[in-house]
Amino acid sequence: MAPRNYPVPVTLPHPALPLADWADCYELRVQGRALTARSAAERTLGDFPAWVRALMWLRNAAVRPFGLKGSGPPNTREMIGIFPILSRSDEQMVLGFDDAHLDFRIVVDVHPARETGQTVSVTTLVRRKILLGKLYLAVITPFHRLIVRTMLDRLSGPAVVAS
Repeated sequence: MAPRNYPVPVTLPHPALPLADWADCYELRVQGRALTARSAAERTLGDFPAWVRALMWLRNAAVRPFGLKGSGPPNTREMIGIFPILSRSDEQMVLGFDDAHLDFRIVVDVHPARETGQTVSVTTLVRRKILLGKLYLAVITPFHRLIVRTMLDRLSGPAVVAS
């Protein structure tokens, strides 16, 4: 049976977004891999399944009239999928951007676990700036949780080589 990811507590404030007022984190123990934070981020966030792309298209169409961004600023930073990379090390990638309604960060951490495995966590941090940010997050949270868990489960598939 494949390992399952599970929610873990997040302590705020978090260094990746000190003013965050909402956070969640999912963690997965992966055996027999040699992942870096970048390879874990690329595998989980680099290419969404069709159903997630459809939800993102719907989200972008719905928020466009409010002047909200559809993804990160184009051509300004190195990206993983639709997310700009803000900082990186072998153990941690921080992705995200700031918008008028909220700021968000996705933090991918990779740590050794036991003798032959690793723990990969994906933490989402949000700073809701205005009422629209609070409403937006309330609407998308159930979808967000499903998407993060689905994407993290990709790490329990075929072997990944560290980059």
